[in-house]
Formats: sequence, C-alpha cells, structure tokens
Amino acid sequence: MTTVSRAVHELEQRFAQLAPEIPDGAEKEALSVLHGLILETRRELSGGGAGGGADAQVADLWKTAPAMEGAAVSEGLPVGEMAPDFELPDETGQPVRLRHLRGRPTLLVFYPLDWSPGCSQQLDLYQQEIEEFERRGVQLIGISVDSIYSHGAWAAARGISFPLLSDFQPKGEVARRYGVWREKDGFSDRALFLIDADGRIAWQHVSPQLHHIPDIYDLFDELDKVTASDPQTPEPAVA
Repeated sequence: MTTVSRAVHELEQRFAQLAPEIPDGAEKEALSVLHGLILETRRELSGGGAGGGADAQVADLWKTAPAMEGAAVSEGLPVGEMAPDFELPDETGQPVRLRHLRGRPTLLVFYPLDWSPGCSQQLDLYQQEIEEFERRGVQLIGISVDSIYSHGAWAAARGISFPLLSDFQPKGEVARRYGVWREKDGFSDRALFLIDADGRIAWQHVSPQLHHIPDIYDLFDELDKVTASDPQTPEPAVA
C-alpha cells in the first residue's frame, strides 16, 4: 500500500468513526454525498492507466474542473492590526488555535475551495517550496470553508503536509473576521496574512482575481522582510 493509499484508508476509518456523531440534517447529507462521490471516483479510476494509477488521476481532477473566476470583493484587515484569534479543526479533526502558534511568524493562506484549479496549483506550489518556508521559520496554515473530510482527502491526494483548517461551522466565520468573505459565493477571497511572532498582521495580500496566485518570489521577499525584523525568528540559512 502506498503512503497516499494508506492515508486515504486511515481517513476512511476516521470518517466511519465520526459519521454517527454528526447531527442529522442537510450538512450530514452533504458530507455523505461528498464521501460517496470520492469513493465512487476511486472505484471508477481503480486499475490505473496513464498517469500513475487511481491516486494520480484523482489528484489531477482539478485539470478538468470548472474555472473559478471573479474579481476580489474585499480588502482584508490592514497591516498593523492584531490578528483575530480563532480555533478551527485541521484535516484530522484536531483543534488549532492561532494564539498557541505565537513565537514565530505564521502565514494564513485563505483559499476558496479544495479541488478547484487555482487552489490546487497554489497549495501544490507551497508544498513544493515547504523547505523555504521552514528555513525562514514560518508556519504555513491553509484555511477554507471545506469540511475536515474534504481537507483530509484532498491533502492525501495532493500530498499536502501542512495543516488545512476547516472554516466550516459557522461557515466562513474566520474569513469574515479577516475581512475576506465572499457572501454571494459562500467562500473566501484568495488572501494571505503574515502574522508576526507577537500576533500582529505584518503583511497581507488579497488576490485581485480569484484565479490569481500570488507570485512566490514576491511572497518570499515579504517573508524575508518580516523575519529579518523579528529578533525571535532565526535568520534564513545561506544556501
């Protein structure tokens, strides 16, 4: 069994354990539909073929997904404000509280939805460059309105190792606090907030278009400015 297959199997077991605890209603039905869709997709793609088998084909579904477009509708909280505290579950259901991450910079990555084209490309890029974030001492946190089950399956399919937090209930509450909620669409704008070691917003960026992925080199330049001015953050290692 591959690492990805093992992770998916563990998520299946976790879903089976938690499903009875979800109150009956539309949300439970929606989660069950999503769960069934993922299972049926894996069954249909089982047997492999070009691209490395079912796991690889599931990971590539974003390439044929509908485009996500639209201008930004928000500006986000300004630099200099204290970052609003929050507690959200990660893809394993474990709670993550922002104030418990103080002591080194944290990059909050608000993105619209799992499985969508732009979000798949953006988080893939950050995963590929994870060592660059780590050597700068920056904690990377993804946030969207997707459920923990969607996050878990998506992280397994894409090989994402950093936490993905579920802003699912109350839906979009944290995105609202940071001023990046799209009320009409039911998800957030694509936005970045760099929180310094003391919990203050040191830099932020809201993509002007939903499909626009911030330039990774511009992002690293901003991270370097913040980490260089923070005596608690270790200086980036010289390559």
